[in-house]
Amino acid sequence: MPPLDLTLGSIELTQVICDMESVSGNETGLADAIVAALADSPHLEIIRDGDTIVARTNLGRENRVVIAGHIDTVPVNKNLPTRYETIDGVDYLWGRGTVDMKAGVAVQLKLAAELVEPAVDITWMWYDHEEVSADLNGLGRLARNRPDLFAGDFAILGEPSNSQVEGGCNGNVRVEIRTFGKRAHSARSWVGENAIHKAAPILDILAAYQPREVEVEGLVYREGLNAVGITGGIAGNVIPDECMVHVNYRFAPSRSVAEALAHLDELFPGYDITVVDKAEGARPGLDAPLAQEFLAAVGAEARPKYGWTDVARFSALGVPAVNYGPGDPLKAHADDERVALSQITECENALRSWLTASV
Repeated sequence: MPPLDLTLGSIELTQVICDMESVSGNETGLADAIVAALADSPHLEIIRDGDTIVARTNLGRENRVVIAGHIDTVPVNKNLPTRYETIDGVDYLWGRGTVDMKAGVAVQLKLAAELVEPAVDITWMWYDHEEVSADLNGLGRLARNRPDLFAGDFAILGEPSNSQVEGGCNGNVRVEIRTFGKRAHSARSWVGENAIHKAAPILDILAAYQPREVEVEGLVYREGLNAVGITGGIAGNVIPDECMVHVNYRFAPSRSVAEALAHLDELFPGYDITVVDKAEGARPGLDAPLAQEFLAAVGAEARPKYGWTDVARFSALGVPAVNYGPGDPLKAHADDERVALSQITECENALRSWLTASV
């Protein structure tokens, strides 16, 4: 990896970081570059856990803010190197990672290097393996190894939010619902029991389900319950003896994982249900004084976060957290992923102003 020049503007720095390919599992080069770039910043204490980097000030300020972003991306699909383009009069940086979430990382790195005397103490975190299985997540690993580093009065996760504030996040559960039958030759189907046919009521329940809209601390979260996969059968002439429907439930942060699973048990009584993934949601936490001051400083009206993000990890540790970063989340992971240049600048300016103001 080439060295990172943190004196570059945040737009140019975004391009450099994006062109450093760091698909999940390949973050070491970028992590090394971040450590090297911050090595000459005497105002920062640098801590490394695998490919997760923590840089923090220790100025004895009354409040501490934690600001985090992940450095990995989903796989590249002919969308690197990056390029600039203009669409309908809007200037963009196009390419993998521009939205999710290296524009946010670039802003964070630039501010980390330049804010020598912020109004609050700041703990910056850049972590690995966000885009893959939760058990590999670098922020989760850091929380297990060094929970003390998460101490703070407020946290910001730089996930793409169109440079608007998105509070909390929905919880997430994935389950496998199985039906069972009896194998037989399809020419003598009456001898067997078709497990796929037995799955029809599961699909009927899902198709008829009306997701809730739930208000939590002034924000309205939309839920979702959907089949995201179905498997069954071993051959074209065999009545299947097993069928599995893969179901994803996104639930408002007013519910816990346990309550979400209890809801699924109520919807699908008598079925064999296996939990394959679960993650608690996060309440908005916008009643925290620093959260209110942050909203006022960036001039934003808070919105709910429908997808799950790592703000939930901060919430679980008692730190109120929001999502705030450049980029349209609808373009995250897209082949035409691109971020508006104005949003990068807007995000940098808002964070700089708030972090250097009297808090």
